[in-house]
Amino acid sequence: RKIDRLLDLAGVGDGTRLLEIGTGWGELALRAAARGADVTSLTLSREQRDRALERAHEAGLADRVRVELRDYREENGTYDAIVSVEMIEAVGAEFWPVYFRTLDERLAPGGRVALQAITMPHDRMLAARHTHTWIQKYVFPGGLIPSTEAMETTVRDHTGLRVARRDAFGAHYAETLRLWRERFTDSAAEVDALGFDETFRRLWTFYLAYSEAGFRAAYLDVQQYLFTKEGPAR
Repeated sequence: RKIDRLLDLAGVGDGTRLLEIGTGWGELALRAAARGADVTSLTLSREQRDRALERAHEAGLADRVRVELRDYREENGTYDAIVSVEMIEAVGAEFWPVYFRTLDERLAPGGRVALQAITMPHDRMLAARHTHTWIQKYVFPGGLIPSTEAMETTVRDHTGLRVARRDAFGAHYAETLRLWRERFTDSAAEVDALGFDETFRRLWTFYLAYSEAGFRAAYLDVQQYLFTKEGPAR
């Protein structure tokens, strides 16, 4: 439902020229294409590109989905809508202005950006910028979870976008993480067969449980933003 809601926020429908920054395994691109959108999705992962294209072919949507192995900063052209799911956390704070400015530059006037991001309170984000935890070492090197204040200030100061809507659903994400953790532990034999040893399985199980606790305690939240644009990029 989160994917469909994000596509609804972006106004994705028949004929929409859609840019996705961060392909994942292709689910959002497929759902957008099924609505009739013309999708360009960007990733730096060859494995994710190949799997997303394979899924598009299997679904009969290959003519509507292009997955490019390209840095988002190298993209050209403009789009009616842009979506990006939990990409900003991996960008790094020093690149947030470039990230949002790129969204602004790639969005056509009158277009919509729908963005999903994990967030933390601003004071905790400021403290976290100067730490190097095991998550940064083993899971998200170079990343930082932003605050809503940091994102909205960056958008205001560096783009012509405006915040049209923001919705939080952290409690739901805690339940999602619980289900992921249970399915992961139940699939230990399959994970082992893929070449991931017990050390990795313990690390990943702890990461999922740690994240679930963060959302249940409201230390973490997750937001869906809608940004709109009336004029040319700043």
